[in-house]
Amino acid sequence: MARPRMFDEDRALDGALRLFWENGYEATSTQELCEATGLGRSSIYNTFSSKHALFVRALARYLDAMADRQARLLDDPARPVGARLRDLLASVVDTEEANRREGRGIGCFGVNSSAELAGRDPEVGALLRRDLERRHADLSGALAAGQRAGEVSRAREAAAYASYLNAVIAGMRVSAQNGADRATLEAVAEAALDALAP
Repeated sequence: MARPRMFDEDRALDGALRLFWENGYEATSTQELCEATGLGRSSIYNTFSSKHALFVRALARYLDAMADRQARLLDDPARPVGARLRDLLASVVDTEEANRREGRGIGCFGVNSSAELAGRDPEVGALLRRDLERRHADLSGALAAGQRAGEVSRAREAAAYASYLNAVIAGMRVSAQNGADRATLEAVAEAALDALAP
């Protein structure tokens, strides 16, 4: 009979998530994963099967959490769409500030993984595409509602504005990694909101 696991798998996964987020996939060693998760090498492989499988689970966990957070911010029909969009962009700035180290943000685990792996790892690429489609749909829905309410410009389709906002958010994350401070990120957010104004 197999022995029961004597650790919290979710906690171990969160430790791996943070390490992969900070270092990327290739720069993360198995020994570092052991230290971050509190597991021995054999426990990591017995539980997650491989470093790659652990990375995919950690990335999926992060992407789902961030997409859920975005959906909660956008899905509030009692509030004006402009306020919801402002809250979304403010959450990006706040996340970058909360994760700043040595004057730089650590960016978005999804954006980082896209730059590192999406073009050469089909499983990671598919995961990132699914996430982008979900977030794009949520943004498009909110922006279309804003257009109907006269809060968002009708100069472009809601889907085009959703792609624009996704690009702005990714750019803010990368800018934070390059040392952009809160004031700079807030100015980018304000400019994006101005671009959407009717």
